[in-house]
Amino acid sequence: MLSFARRPLSAAVPAGTLLGIHLFQCPDAVGIVAKLSECIASRGGNIHSVDVFVPDDNPVFYSRSEFTYNPRLWPRDVLHNDFLTLSNFFNAHRSTVRVPDLDPKYKISILASKQLWQEGRLPVDINCVISNHDRPADNHVRRFLDRHGIPYHYLPTTPGNKREQEILELIQGTDFVVLARYMQIMSESFLKAYGKDIINIHHGLLPSFKGGHPSRQAFNAGVKLIGATSHFVTPELDAGPIIEQMVERVSHRDTLQSFVVKSQNLEKQCLAEAIKSYCELRVLPYEPKKTVVF
Repeated sequence: MLSFARRPLSAAVPAGTLLGIHLFQCPDAVGIVAKLSECIASRGGNIHSVDVFVPDDNPVFYSRSEFTYNPRLWPRDVLHNDFLTLSNFFNAHRSTVRVPDLDPKYKISILASKQLWQEGRLPVDINCVISNHDRPADNHVRRFLDRHGIPYHYLPTTPGNKREQEILELIQGTDFVVLARYMQIMSESFLKAYGKDIINIHHGLLPSFKGGHPSRQAFNAGVKLIGATSHFVTPELDAGPIIEQMVERVSHRDTLQSFVVKSQNLEKQCLAEAIKSYCELRVLPYEPKKTVVF
């Protein structure tokens, strides 16, 4: 089981109240925090935390707020409209509000190749799993998916046919897509057609060890640190804005097997943390190749 102790949501939610989360990006101006506080306080809400970031060289205001409120005094539709008014007032680039106990979980699809991780509990509903590697019906992954009622689609690919149109049809209606070591490059036309965020994971050995068997290459080179990087997918291979990175120390005592296990576990943890941060409205785009992660 994965542990998500880092950056917990507000733990103390008084009885009869709900937790709300607001993510905001707008041109910087005087009085944004005051207006945000007024919006919440005027409805009887109470702010638990506010994170704010304004770059030194760019007048853009980024914030994430957690607050509690009484849903009888502030119905969900009114809450939505109040934050929409705030967004319009400041010409916001992005304004998102979620109430985790009321709003549906994010719906996602997972694309995977040979490996598919089962560990961890994430705040998502998995629409389906798509793979270009077949697994027999009695495979432990297939049994896991069957137990949870998650459809599994085997779509073998070739260099001339990545099955992208079929994938697009299967992922319709999802909020975002996760590439869990899906060893295929998604075309720019696919990314444009989907039009939503795609989160990828790869080992932190890139770009030092490219090609086949990078773990074996790194092991043979005697590296002392291994890592993993989770990022948004863009047309440029493995160059999208980074959401999460993790590292772990290895030593001369590691065998190739223990080296690979450590690397895979790190990738699982890194991807899980990236998805969790995304679902908790902690991630905002910042410049073309950067992110703000509160």
